[in-house]
Amino acid sequence: MIAFRNHVPPIVLVNGRVIAFDHEWLVRALNVAAQRAGYAKWWLAPHVAESVNAWMEGLHDMPTMPVAQFTRAVRAALQVIGYAEVGERFEASSPFSRISLVEVAQSAGDGYELAFFCALNDRLREVLDLGGTYCELVGLEPCVKLLSKRRSWCRECDALRTEIVLFAREQTGRACQILGGARELFLHVA
Repeated sequence: MIAFRNHVPPIVLVNGRVIAFDHEWLVRALNVAAQRAGYAKWWLAPHVAESVNAWMEGLHDMPTMPVAQFTRAVRAALQVIGYAEVGERFEASSPFSRISLVEVAQSAGDGYELAFFCALNDRLREVLDLGGTYCELVGLEPCVKLLSKRRSWCRECDALRTEIVLFAREQTGRACQILGGARELFLHVA
């Protein structure tokens, strides 16, 4: 017998990739759908995710769940509780990605900024190529200090921070247009 993580069957994405159900992933996907529906902060996302998790724990006879079936189930649950507009915008796609900007800067080696921006572009492209819809860029300030070789924050750091954020937004926007105008990637920089 196979034991599933958290007693929940894994989800099979459209591209055939199998992912483990993750509560935080669903909360973020629900929040993205709620934002698309006009709710800036939707307090029900964790509660809906918990209900979906409890439902999925009862699916003992299902070895995997196709993403289309999972999406239909979440949309139906949202409709039942009176949030059909959130359900219409809900998409269960690739898991959310997190890119450590410090790791990207460290991997750039002696090329510093130029190599950093090339490496960051490659990492963002990987997220998009896998069908990602949400990406967190973490460690912005430590990354800026590393690239600028500063221990304390200064005006040069402000300029580089702005440059990194603008670059990430520009590259993901351009890539989404190339890959298909309807695609969008929520980018969170922290």
